[in-house]
Amino acid sequence: MSEICEKCGLPKQLCVCETIAKEDQEIVIKQDKKKFGKIVTIVEGMDPKEIDLKDLGKKLKSKFACGGTVKKGVIELQGDHSSGVKSELIKLGFKEETIKEKGLLGKNKK
Repeated sequence: MSEICEKCGLPKQLCVCETIAKEDQEIVIKQDKKKFGKIVTIVEGMDPKEIDLKDLGKKLKSKFACGGTVKKGVIELQGDHSSGVKSELIKLGFKEETIKEKGLLGKNKK
């Protein structure tokens, strides 16, 4: 007997909760300049209770062949990947209207 999801009432294999949650997220993609002038792409605004951020971070790091981390509900990717991240999130099922891009942050803007 398979497990039943508490939210949607479907078996875990057929659960659509994460698919529905992807449509409601307000995602912000931005860049930050870290130590020694390194650029980091930051993806934030997703609810870690509804979206598996570790799995999403792993997929993005694999796609862009870069390092990164997931902490405090934020995905950080090493390097400038802002344009590619948006298209990849759309491929993964997120709505284009809910994804916003911002420029370089931090004190050392150039």
